[in-house]
Amino acid sequence: MAETKREIERKYEATGETPVPDLARVPGVAAVVDRGVMELDAVYYDTPDLRLAADALTLRRRTGGDDAGWHLKFPVDTGIRDEIRAPLADTLPGELAGLLRSRVRGDEVVPVVRLRSARDVRHLVDADGVLLAELSVDTVHAERLPKRIGKGRDKDAETTWTEIEVELADGTDPALLDAVEKRLRKRGIKPSASASKLARALADTGDEPRAPAAPGEPGTAGAAVLAYAREQIEAIVTQDPAVRRDLPDAVHQLRVACRRLRSAFKTYRRVLDRDVTDPLGEELKWLAGELGVARDQEVLDERLRARVEDLPRTLVLGPVKARLRRRDAARGRSARHQALAALDSARYLSLLDGLDALLADPPLRKAAGKAPGKVLARAVRKDHGRLATRVERALALDPGEERDLALHEARKAAKRARYAADAARPTLGKPAKRLSKRVKAVQSLLGEHQDAVVARGAVRELGLLAHGVGESAFTWGLLYGHEEAAAEAAERELPEVWARASAPGLTAALTR
Repeated sequence: MAETKREIERKYEATGETPVPDLARVPGVAAVVDRGVMELDAVYYDTPDLRLAADALTLRRRTGGDDAGWHLKFPVDTGIRDEIRAPLADTLPGELAGLLRSRVRGDEVVPVVRLRSARDVRHLVDADGVLLAELSVDTVHAERLPKRIGKGRDKDAETTWTEIEVELADGTDPALLDAVEKRLRKRGIKPSASASKLARALADTGDEPRAPAAPGEPGTAGAAVLAYAREQIEAIVTQDPAVRRDLPDAVHQLRVACRRLRSAFKTYRRVLDRDVTDPLGEELKWLAGELGVARDQEVLDERLRARVEDLPRTLVLGPVKARLRRRDAARGRSARHQALAALDSARYLSLLDGLDALLADPPLRKAAGKAPGKVLARAVRKDHGRLATRVERALALDPGEERDLALHEARKAAKRARYAADAARPTLGKPAKRLSKRVKAVQSLLGEHQDAVVARGAVRELGLLAHGVGESAFTWGLLYGHEEAAAEAAERELPEVWARASAPGLTAALTR
């Protein structure tokens, strides 16, 4: 069973003769305890074209030390990584393989570097002997795999260096790292230029991962649209393992990337050939739909729990919270299973391959070669006009089911208009940013309305179930009334919010 550890560390350049200063003088550190030298032997794996290294991921199988096993590290922030550990085995554990699926696809990971390190370990402890941080002086010998024999890069196939690594213990204030670094810098010890041992080994042996070339002719509408498309494709690939790890908001972020990309395909049909993008858009719609069950369930659960918590205790009659917990647990498990099944499907891998192919050989139309300003502004104005038609139609209807459906359609149009403006922001600047902000307010209000409509239906269903088994339905009726009032409040507010998003000159400013 894999476990996750948050790794917060800093690395420093050193030589075998670099003296480590007395860190017992660092505030909060009472003593530095010598833990001796351990021998570590790690083989790092990647695809032959170093896809993992390109995204700052590391996968290794390490023996020696107290954490032998398979380690997969995901970057979180500068100097911070999540290390996912699995027991030592001859082959890559399935759980870790799944976390790499969006990057590796159907390929295999192969050994690329072997690192053998002599690690001189010292523990920084407080007055009670509690571990605050671990400092190690690592003498590293790196070897490229497979070995090169004969002509070529024989002389570059191996490299050796020494570095100092300071890793924070769980629960220690990160400010300790600043204090330690201050002491090290005073002795002339500088931060490492490499983010990881693997990155240094690859750089020293001349095998650093290559950044993909930007698609499209620079300075054209095609390049602008493809840059935005690439952002969303990278977000899909990045959020895949986050969803598998059940990280907060991961499903939402992956779903948003799918929607943004699909929306861009529709908005910029004059730039990208729809014969290619339409089938990809349908697959993105499928993926977002499979993920949507989990996300929609999460949003609804949070909303209903909050509603119940806001009620006075005297108005919560019957096992309301227990019924919500049972419903949440059952539907949550089902929704997560559906999302993971989609990510494990051949259909999903085919979609990822199709998106890669689009970037490698973009299906550009004539407008793609033009200057981006007018092309993108025209597309944004068109989507804004589409939103205007839907909002005005919804506002003209009487309150009721038909209006609810029309407002939901307006919400979808608001998302598309906002995404269109976001995609154009690098080109059109502040006018696109201003339009996006105004349209986002419309989208958020319509989202609140739709959430209230959906919650109203769920509450009615729960009330009927409670009544059917003899429980009081009073609280469910009260919650229904709250959701009805929330939907009505959103409808009343809409004309004012829409007036700001449709102000004269807002879209005209896009081409000034």
